[in-house]
Amino acid sequence: MLQRSLDGIETVGNKLPHPVTLFAILALLVVILSAIVSSFGISVEHPGNKGEFVEVKNLLSTEGIQYIFTSITDNFIGFAPLGIVLVTMLGIGIAESTGLISALLRGFVLFIPKRLITAGLVFAGIMSSVASDAGYVVLPPLGAVIFAGLGRHPLAGLAAAFAGVSGGFSANLIITSLDPLLAGMTIDAAKIIDPAYAETMNVAMNYYFIIVSVFLLTIVGAWVTDRIVEPRLGEYNGIYREKLEGLKAIEKKGLNWSIISVVLTLIIISLFVLPPNAPLRGENGAIIQSPFMDSLVPIIALLFFVPGLVYGKVTKEIRNDKDVADQLAKTMGTMGMFIVLAFTAGQFVAFFSESNMGLAVGVYGANFLEKVNLTGIPLLLVFILVSAVINLFIGSASAKWAMMAPIFVPIMMQLGYSPEVTQMAYRIADSSTNIITPLMTYFALIIAFAQKYDKKMGIGTLISVMIPYSLFFLVSWTILLIVWILLGIDLGPGSPIYYP
Repeated sequence: MLQRSLDGIETVGNKLPHPVTLFAILALLVVILSAIVSSFGISVEHPGNKGEFVEVKNLLSTEGIQYIFTSITDNFIGFAPLGIVLVTMLGIGIAESTGLISALLRGFVLFIPKRLITAGLVFAGIMSSVASDAGYVVLPPLGAVIFAGLGRHPLAGLAAAFAGVSGGFSANLIITSLDPLLAGMTIDAAKIIDPAYAETMNVAMNYYFIIVSVFLLTIVGAWVTDRIVEPRLGEYNGIYREKLEGLKAIEKKGLNWSIISVVLTLIIISLFVLPPNAPLRGENGAIIQSPFMDSLVPIIALLFFVPGLVYGKVTKEIRNDKDVADQLAKTMGTMGMFIVLAFTAGQFVAFFSESNMGLAVGVYGANFLEKVNLTGIPLLLVFILVSAVINLFIGSASAKWAMMAPIFVPIMMQLGYSPEVTQMAYRIADSSTNIITPLMTYFALIIAFAQKYDKKMGIGTLISVMIPYSLFFLVSWTILLIVWILLGIDLGPGSPIYYP
């Protein structure tokens, strides 16, 4: 039944236009719908500013048309993934074109038991949230190459990595930039009910739970890949069949020097971060909220570029600066489809935000949950489901929580649940459904990566591949939260389950 359902989703989804065309159509629909909805005078109270009502804007009005024509360039340039992808790929391009990545992958699979590779790929994806969104750019294509080199279906490797990066975005072994971002909103929402309690809260309020979540999602993600996704994909008959051969002497020498270069680069970077008054520290010496966290994308690019350059010099793949420039240009040439996707996707995301329809969807969905007369765990389950549905319309985790926290944190506190629990329930819903919404900003990029191995890859195929991860992550993660609540274990340092 599951396989037939996924086949049906794939068939329907693949009848959709090309992603470039689809985003252009969606942008046009937003413009038309904004005119229709605004004609009814629909407005919602902004959750973060009581008394402030926000109306749906008519993008076909004089002001709306002026906005459309004057913002097209800015919408393209301001599309969040565009800069991250291109900057990161400058570093990855050198590492890939010189053969460093290929050598690393071959070394990886030669020394790690094959039965652990799937789990290792999912785990790496989950941990990549330390580097914010850079994991979307780095790991899915690497996962595809690893699986192709092992004679397995490359799309299964890409899916496993994508599931870890996106579905596991709210799990990690260390605090990431997402924790203080969401915690600040949660604390502000808690002040509505109890300012004194809010003063006792901290940014690590979900830390214990997200540590355990890493191991749960790694196991579940690996199982779904091996038992559901890869068998459904079948045998790979494409042209990209990477063979991972043993390392040659010159390659081993290049790897050794590249590792030394990485260590030296990390030491230099640490000098800008670790000393008390280092320039990349934030206010009062903070590291989580600091210029360092904001610089992770160029730092990651540098950590690829430097060893790639060293490896290329040792192996004679790079002889002068002209070779470097040529290889960088070649890398950017492969990003043509993504740049086109970024243009149309950027218009859709910007129009949807400018029209305020995303805000309206979020508020109406939140109001529905508020009116449901449920208590205890059933209320948490409904909250998780509604959050998951809203995530299909609004991709940004912080944007959704900014709308929902002022409503649901006070409600749950009055019902005896702590703000920390409400935040974690939201994070579970948000992460689990990231991988099946085309509105997620990196969805188009994953399709572009997948089309290297399957030219017919469309939105329907990718969603059908990722739905098992989404369902199993959502169910298993929710069960873990329920068990955690029943056991009464703190979610993080000084972060209880129940609000007194």
